[in-house]
Amino acid sequence: MDIKDYNAGSFKQQYQYKSFTPNPVNIEWQISDSHLINLLSQADIKLGELNAFSQLVPDINYFIKMHVSKEAITSSRIEGTQTNIAEAVQKIEYINPEKRDDWEEVQNYIMAMNEAITNLRTLPLSNRLLRNAHRILLQGVRGKHKLPGEFRTSQNWIGGASLNDAVFIPPHYDELPSLMSDFEKILK
Repeated sequence: MDIKDYNAGSFKQQYQYKSFTPNPVNIEWQISDSHLINLLSQADIKLGELNAFSQLVPDINYFIKMHVSKEAITSSRIEGTQTNIAEAVQKIEYINPEKRDDWEEVQNYIMAMNEAITNLRTLPLSNRLLRNAHRILLQGVRGKHKLPGEFRTSQNWIGGASLNDAVFIPPHYDELPSLMSDFEKILK
């Protein structure tokens, strides 16, 4: 399928709301748009430059650690977590007790990311790897009872106090196994 003809998905009526159901992505892709081909080529060049620059960084492990910490802080904000980079790299005894829950969520994110990177030595990028990272992410923090390491089994939404006023409603949980299987297949 030519990527220019791809439709990301559609809204599907569920009970009293509509959820978004993505179309499969594990298909034979073709790119006929010369502008997109040029952008992909430029991205490939930039990746090569980044790889070359990584050879100049005196301590690549420290650089990666700081990047993972920054990403953990940014991603955790989606859930309302408020921690900054200075706090993220501190030991727990130096963290204000009122901010420790947020600090622990960021630490879990860092542990989950590091564990996933380590597991990539023996596992492919897969649903198993993602579920393991999710299990680590929720250990001992808010959400620890929400099926850590499993795909959700209830409907969720983004924005709004309920499904009725939600900004976005992702796929129904019944669709997740096949959608995640499709996603896993394109990763291989």
